Amino acid sequence: MNNKARTMTKAEAMDKLMDACDKAGSNDVLDAIRQAFQLDLESVQGLPARPREALDAYLNSAGGEATGASIRALINEAFGINLDALSALAGGKISIFSKNQWMLQDEEDLFAVLTGIGDIDVRIVPTDYYARQTGSAELPADLVRALSLLGYSHEASIGGCYYADPDGKPVADAFKGQTMNAIRTVIQQSYSRF
Repeated sequence: MNNKARTMTKAEAMDKLMDACDKAGSNDVLDAIRQAFQLDLESVQGLPARPREALDAYLNSAGGEATGASIRALINEAFGINLDALSALAGGKISIFSKNQWMLQDEEDLFAVLTGIGDIDVRIVPTDYYARQTGSAELPADLVRALSLLGYSHEASIGGCYYADPDGKPVADAFKGQTMNAIRTVIQQSYSRF
């Protein structure tokens, strides 16, 4: 019988840390995010409000009924940081740079997704690890095709693909999801051995 232990996701780790608190305050929440996601929410630049103040207001209104899931939803809504998506992508061979810092990064990631200020544009490039493993500093043709179908343009100067919202608005979560699905599909089909 094969009893492979399943690793706890980042979201599950946050939930466990939150459950350990009697009545979580903003310090507890920020610490749980820091521990589970290796993300210091207070150091993220360009947020529309201060995380501690937004969390205090939310926790006061929730009257002690806040959950990890509801707090992650608040953080996505208020700050555009989708912790559930980051949790789902962890270990998926994709680095993510957003809000002027690395949200996910591992030395064996194959591709990097880099968002600009305000998430109005996105670059997808191969990592150094990908280049060492494949001998190529360019995105693979199947990934370029998949991203082109979503509206990305191939840019040889960066060895990757680029997308900017035509109206200068932040890229929608649904589009981000389509992008990640395209990258994950190519990884599963062609690069699972790495």
